[in-house]
Amino acid sequence: MIGALLWRDMRLATRAGGSSALALAFFAAVVTLVPLGIGTDLRLLARVAAGVLWVAAVLAALLSLDRLFQADFDDGSLDLLALSPLSLETIGAVKIVAHWLTTGLPLTLLSPLLGVMFGLSGSEIEKMALSLFIGTPSVSALGAIGAALTLAIRRGGLILPLLVLPLLAPAVIFGAAAVEPAPDGMSASALLFLSAFSIAATLLSPFAAAAAVRLNLAG
Repeated sequence: MIGALLWRDMRLATRAGGSSALALAFFAAVVTLVPLGIGTDLRLLARVAAGVLWVAAVLAALLSLDRLFQADFDDGSLDLLALSPLSLETIGAVKIVAHWLTTGLPLTLLSPLLGVMFGLSGSEIEKMALSLFIGTPSVSALGAIGAALTLAIRRGGLILPLLVLPLLAPAVIFGAAAVEPAPDGMSASALLFLSAFSIAATLLSPFAAAAAVRLNLAG
């Protein structure tokens, strides 16, 4: 049943509504526009590349987070899922995984191509992709909490970024620091902090999201 729910959510994200494709298009558009505004100074572009790519990835992922629970809440599917043998914590975890597979992972795979535009070296591009691979699960996980909290709020999609963005600041800081040139050991330490943050967020978020869903269903 878990596999069926995961497959269903992934299909919904990649077909009608196109939230996954929209996130990729937004990510590519933002990252492409930045060099046009800054200019052709490769040193400057390389210095800002990590921050730009991380911020663009977070904003792109937020575009599809409001529909994580909202579509099922609107058509009554969430009530049926709540009555199923699966716990709400498990359902939340599956939705987080589905969101990452259809949004976070594609953004990570696209990042090396966009990193070339900023003049990043091969090792820096590898670090960039690795940091996004490790950190983007936390974006989906913390975003699920925001999506669950704003479930019953009209136009909650406008409030969701205000709730989630402050929580994602550590991911952006450590993710960018893992790529930027730094003294020996600094990049590795940033990557370790990013990993710890992402693991903690991914493990704890299903429980917080489930609690928020219960409150909205009870109301």
